[in-house]
Amino acid sequence: MTISPVGFTPITPVAVPTAATTTAPAASPAGESFATTLGNGLEALQGLQSKADSLAVQAATGQLTDVHLFTMAATQAQLATELTVAIRNKAVEAFNDIMKMPL
Repeated sequence: MTISPVGFTPITPVAVPTAATTTAPAASPAGESFATTLGNGLEALQGLQSKADSLAVQAATGQLTDVHLFTMAATQAQLATELTVAIRNKAVEAFNDIMKMPL
């Protein structure tokens, strides 16, 4: 029995952006408002949940040949929902903190 050497691929260093290459991030594409951005995020979440639901029905009826597609879609929907709930909780917490501030 022989032992083959383990290959080593060096990691390339990350380039630190300089002032000349750094640009200020845009507020949002095409000047969208916060409400529009929030609405788009919620629509994307609804799309992920709809996709997972349709794949669940296909898996239950035997029409889905690759069950891992359902698993991935369900996990994506779950993570997106958890992220949305966490953001909502932080926003409510921030609002409550602002309301507790003395005038």
